Amino acid sequence: MFVDHIKLTVKSGKGGAGCVSFRREKFVPKGGPDGGDGGKGGDVIIECDNNTNTLSHFKGKRVLKAGIGRPGEGRKKHGADGEDLILKVPPGTVIKDANTGEVLLDMKKHGERKILLEGGRGGLGNWHFRGPRQQVPRYAQPGEEGKELEIIMELKLIADVGLVGFPNAGKSTLISALSNARPEIANYEFTTLTPKLGVVKIDEYRSFVMADIPGIIEGAHEGKGLGLQFLKHIERTKIILYVIDMASFRDSVYQFETLKKELKNYSEKLSNRPYAIALNKIDAVEAEKIKEFFEKMNIEPNECKYGANSEYPCYFDNKTFILPISAVAKINLDALKFALADMLERTKDE
Repeated sequence: MFVDHIKLTVKSGKGGAGCVSFRREKFVPKGGPDGGDGGKGGDVIIECDNNTNTLSHFKGKRVLKAGIGRPGEGRKKHGADGEDLILKVPPGTVIKDANTGEVLLDMKKHGERKILLEGGRGGLGNWHFRGPRQQVPRYAQPGEEGKELEIIMELKLIADVGLVGFPNAGKSTLISALSNARPEIANYEFTTLTPKLGVVKIDEYRSFVMADIPGIIEGAHEGKGLGLQFLKHIERTKIILYVIDMASFRDSVYQFETLKKELKNYSEKLSNRPYAIALNKIDAVEAEKIKEFFEKMNIEPNECKYGANSEYPCYFDNKTFILPISAVAKINLDALKFALADMLERTKDE
């Protein structure tokens, strides 16, 4: 089950109480105080783990607590510290205060560990309070209370390229053809119900991560379809690749303009992200339909690059590109990979 939003309460452990104790040994009539300190309460720790890709292991849990510190004992024995509560989350998880919406932690790298809440300190035993004027202290400190916080954990996938398109535009076929991802593929809309990640290998030294999200329809920013629920998963992407279905009953320019509008309505920042356009399913349409797209967009095709098939009009400049492809017939897929890789390099340099 793919779960990307969880609300729960976490509590750090209470510190153990200090001990009131006096040394009692044979032939030592005035042994004095020897009460030990209480143990520290357990911390709440967030750990980023590549072996998890969802928050489903937190589903159904409302309150999670760290261990409490044990009380001190006689002979200056220190109480055991409480067990830490370690919450393992996938890369891209944002931890927010549920009441204020403040971002507390943003976990991005595997192995990253951060303390969300510190456990309470253990109380001092009566051994600490001895002195010339107080030789028989009969008190010790109580343990410090732990902290409590209501949090929201939200997963935002980390990828270099995000695929955006209408339902059944061929995004799942494209990511499966380019990467190691194996999403469900079928000839009906909303086949993809959860985001998918795939690693696209360029050569021995270069690769990038591509994200596929469920199809977006008009009104997605208002909650229609599945788009709004998963648009957050492309917030971190460096490049948006608009996948236009050339064989659809929807006009190709209408598809592009609607997708751009939905992204802008969801996030102004996301809509300003560098983007490119892939005109998919060109094996199922006449070449005239591709030319028509360029004419309506008022863009003059230019030289095809990266070994793209010159039978189809292409457009490349220093910022973006428009490339006709077919994920099924594998037309121009290598050209698409190389063009995206170079675009990513330029984005990183900027």
